[in-house]
Amino acid sequence: MRVLVSVDMEGIAGVVDGVDVRPGESEYERNRELMTAEANAAVRGVFAHAGSAEVLVSDAHARFRNLLPERLDRRARLLRGKPKQWGMLAGIESGVDAVVFVGYHGKAGSAQSVLAHTVNGGVFADVRCNGTSLGEIGLNAALAAHHQAVPVLVAGDDTVAAEAGGIVPGIHAVVVKRALGARAAESLHPEEACARIEAGVPDALRDRAAVRPPRFGDQVQLEIDVLSPGMTELALLIPGMERLDGCTLRYQAADFPTAYRLVQLVSVLGSS
Repeated sequence: MRVLVSVDMEGIAGVVDGVDVRPGESEYERNRELMTAEANAAVRGVFAHAGSAEVLVSDAHARFRNLLPERLDRRARLLRGKPKQWGMLAGIESGVDAVVFVGYHGKAGSAQSVLAHTVNGGVFADVRCNGTSLGEIGLNAALAAHHQAVPVLVAGDDTVAAEAGGIVPGIHAVVVKRALGARAAESLHPEEACARIEAGVPDALRDRAAVRPPRFGDQVQLEIDVLSPGMTELALLIPGMERLDGCTLRYQAADFPTAYRLVQLVSVLGSS
């Protein structure tokens, strides 16, 4: 069995504010340790289910250089640095059987959700594929499904657990904190969060046949709502991109991976 563990930071137990997740801020270094600990809990859970498993850990936050390599479970292999093919789901093309999402968060616009955003909080208000609104959990679950991998578990706050349940029926969820607002939460102790993730992964892997991730065939209509009209002007540099109004873009993609990459590209343009 080959398992990919994709690790973001906003959904880690104890994390509640932008200063917790931004390199250079006072809280960031401590929260890197908490992020690495939850990643290790997921890795231990995979090996508890399948001792001969291969585990890839993809650093999926910001510039993808957050996890502490020397603290990561030595049985796992780490994908870090940017750009990486397939971004947050780097490694998915290498014959992965299942995907575990750790430290994930709600999509842009989610009510009372800790640090909610989609891909780039300074760029996107919403992302839709064939009319379905997708946050990071939905986009990555659909990409996993395209590559014949099953998204089996998400760990984060209660809002991303509810979002995942709606877009990926059958996925398991480990709630490590309850959102009290955009920058407030009632959180488990980090060690308890890790214990629950480690215990939840084997059950999720055993139940993977029951998961029904979103699937998209050929010709995916991608629509992106950006936060400012100036962003649409940059995105129109992409051949085939259309502007529907001041802040809404549309692109007719040949398949879902193409749509996924277009989202990444607009994010990069928005950060320039």
